[in-house]
Amino acid sequence: MAHRNRNRPRRAHTASIPRTALMSGALATALTIPFLHAPQALATPEEPGPQECGPVEDAPPKRQMRAEWIAGVENIDWPSEQGLSAQEQQAELVELYDGAVDKGLNSVIVQVRPTADAFWPSPHEPWSEWLTGEQGGDPGYDPLEFAVEEAHERNLEFHAWYNPYRVAMHDDPSRLVDDHPARQNPEWTFSYGGQLYYDPGVPEARDFVIEAMMHSVENYDLDGVHFDDYFYPYPVEGEEIPDEETFAEHGEGFDDIADWRRDNVDTMVREVSEAVNATKPHVKFGISPFGIWRNSDTDPAGSDTGGMQSYDEQYADSRKWVTEGWLDYINPQIYWHIGLDVADYSVLVPWWEEVAATTGTHLYIGQAAYKVGQSAGPWTDDPGELSAHLDFNRDRPGVHGDVYFSATSLRSNAQEAFDIVQREHYAHPALVPVDPDLGGQAPDAPYVTGSAPGKGDPELELAPAKGSDPAYYAVYAIEGTPEGKPVCGIEDARNLLGTVRAGQDGTATFTAPDIEGGHTFYATALDRLHHESDASGPRYMP
Repeated sequence: MAHRNRNRPRRAHTASIPRTALMSGALATALTIPFLHAPQALATPEEPGPQECGPVEDAPPKRQMRAEWIAGVENIDWPSEQGLSAQEQQAELVELYDGAVDKGLNSVIVQVRPTADAFWPSPHEPWSEWLTGEQGGDPGYDPLEFAVEEAHERNLEFHAWYNPYRVAMHDDPSRLVDDHPARQNPEWTFSYGGQLYYDPGVPEARDFVIEAMMHSVENYDLDGVHFDDYFYPYPVEGEEIPDEETFAEHGEGFDDIADWRRDNVDTMVREVSEAVNATKPHVKFGISPFGIWRNSDTDPAGSDTGGMQSYDEQYADSRKWVTEGWLDYINPQIYWHIGLDVADYSVLVPWWEEVAATTGTHLYIGQAAYKVGQSAGPWTDDPGELSAHLDFNRDRPGVHGDVYFSATSLRSNAQEAFDIVQREHYAHPALVPVDPDLGGQAPDAPYVTGSAPGKGDPELELAPAKGSDPAYYAVYAIEGTPEGKPVCGIEDARNLLGTVRAGQDGTATFTAPDIEGGHTFYATALDRLHHESDASGPRYMP
């Protein structure tokens, strides 16, 4: 089966067109006058002809997913505790977002449906207890709307994170609000390991779960839909999943209950993929499964590992989701250190890279920041373990980035380790990778309509080309005056200063960091799917 968006007609994609050379003559002179000229008054940039830009030696990746999970369940990350006021919750999230930007991240994955509840006013499910301490309690604002808007203001991609089947961290339906769908439809649920779950084998429950999640996709400006590693529950010793009656009723065509369970999960994943694509084709769909699909001693297609197998224990056929093309990205939780016998990071990453290699599915690696200083071995003994993972990834072209669990760890137990990551890998910003299967088109090159060196950090005024509607801009600084400076310099991530979201009128002001010496600044315009335009004309500031 083709990738979920591959059969749609693709719009023109200009990101690979060679960069135009520098503007010259009267136009270049005009562009050096600070804060003058509305964009519609400017002439069309001259086209001296294409310029070949070869690979840049020793440059860090210019495109790389850099994200953190922000967990709501049990108040792991946000909100940090139940019952905070709306203003306190908002202030906490702003602080997390600002910290993400400071750490060089470009995306956030925020949990908005932790336990069959909602961080938005859902017509299907109650307000989450993790907000107010009371399931169904109105927090006094729309947390999802606030979370999306604040992320986009900082030009962070926003992925909404859902747990499909978990209903409660307890197994007492009477503790749910009276009108909770799980309480109104007890035949949809089962209890296992002291928790309550929707039964993936009940078609009505599966349809409801998809409908409840899709309400947020339909009504909010999401960039991504994200599931974590919970499908059928993790195994509990001495307990069996109590779904024999469900199998008897709905398992026609299956002789083996395990195959039927996997088919139930596959059906949900495929139907969510189809629903997201039909509703908002630009929204990415990704899953972060347990890091081991199967071990090679069980299945020749598996990895050379010896840990728990999600295919057999959670009925999660994560490899199939990739090979069938149902996902835009796969984000396996490879939460083990390099050299661990039963689950070696350096074994699992190449295995997942090979699985994703020919599918069009991006591969992001889930990193266990929560283990730093908390687990035995390298996680405690070597603060460079996380950075070593990225060293390893750097040699794997099929790895498109990393996601860290979780936001709080990056600011507490893993802070020292992440400082090393930032120094060795995130010293320069990175753009989010482009998935060409999602469509999109690079805007026309923007204009730098003004600049002001001033006494503080330099500011650039940016405006779109006439008829263009960019989502954001990227700004580059190349040392020296523009004479003879090839625009190929914007291919070097070391020249990328950062990005800024476009306002409603398409313009933006970019405040450049303080840099030594005279530099020539360039801007590019990008759509929300990160296709990048040619460079603007140069703006030199001594």
